[in-house]
Amino acid sequence: MAILEILEYPDSRLRTIAKPVKSFDQDLSHLIDDMFETMYDAPGIGLAATQVDKHIQLIVIDISEENNDPLVFINPEITVLEGDPEKMQEGCLSVPGFYEDIERIEHVLIKAIDRDGSPFELEARGLLAVCIQHEMDHLNGKLFVDYISTLKRNRIKKKLEKSHRARA
Repeated sequence: MAILEILEYPDSRLRTIAKPVKSFDQDLSHLIDDMFETMYDAPGIGLAATQVDKHIQLIVIDISEENNDPLVFINPEITVLEGDPEKMQEGCLSVPGFYEDIERIEHVLIKAIDRDGSPFELEARGLLAVCIQHEMDHLNGKLFVDYISTLKRNRIKKKLEKSHRARA
């Protein structure tokens, strides 16, 4: 397994629309393992393949405290089940060090394929529902900063660009 580089905002590759996964092979299995290792190392609770410059519809999530409940969503589709949008503070491994209140639906149904190629459905609430929506946004080239004001987004962009220059 390997720790992958996580792309950081405003990297234009984060805006790439992910393509459906068609091949459930050893390469996909290795990528899933590497994504979990990368996410746990960061540390985070979710990671989309887009964030590691792999533009396929693949998400890994683990919201457990012990990092012992790994979830894999391939070619995910989401259906809102109920509820008004609720605000929850979100952060992102691609926007390190910044957190904002974002409105998301609290109860969703997700249809996806697991790492073995088997379709499944999962009803999610609360943090898991929010995390799934956040990661699915990545697959569509969208970031949580797209939900905040232009002023805040530009401030975050400038701070991250300055940080990137300092590291270069």
